[in-house]
Amino acid sequence: MDDRDDPTARPAYGGAVHGQVRDALERAAASYHNDRDAAGRWLEQAAAADPDALAVYFARYKFHFYRNQLAEAEAAAREGLAAAATQGGFPADWRCLTAQSAVWSPAAGPMRFYLFSLKALAFIRLRRGDAEESLALLAKLAEIDPNDQVGAEVIRALHRGAAHAA
Repeated sequence: MDDRDDPTARPAYGGAVHGQVRDALERAAASYHNDRDAAGRWLEQAAAADPDALAVYFARYKFHFYRNQLAEAEAAAREGLAAAATQGGFPADWRCLTAQSAVWSPAAGPMRFYLFSLKALAFIRLRRGDAEESLALLAKLAEIDPNDQVGAEVIRALHRGAAHAA
């Protein structure tokens, strides 16, 4: 039985989750506003329950980003990119990717997660003050996702806004 056949599976960005992973992610979300330390522990439990669950990487990098823990958010995003590449059967190093490295359009499963996480990494790098790498990530996204399925234009607009403000 896979997740599509599991009536208890919950959809999440990065794929459906079930069992201990689902429970831990739900508890992390429920405790986020009143006990962020507990939320962090629940996220780690979710990761331990299924180290391959892309939804856990997504939750981890969002959690750290919103806590302004940008180094931790970046680490979780990079780990998620590596996991998605392994699952999708394409190179993990974004600099090596081409339009032919995977089925990027229409992007689904690990490929969609990879594109979205690449966009997230571009935003994290921008917030960390590395506009050069952020722009390089966005250029790679434009190459492998020319239809902008994941909305990278939003991050490009932030770059343009920052350039006008400077």
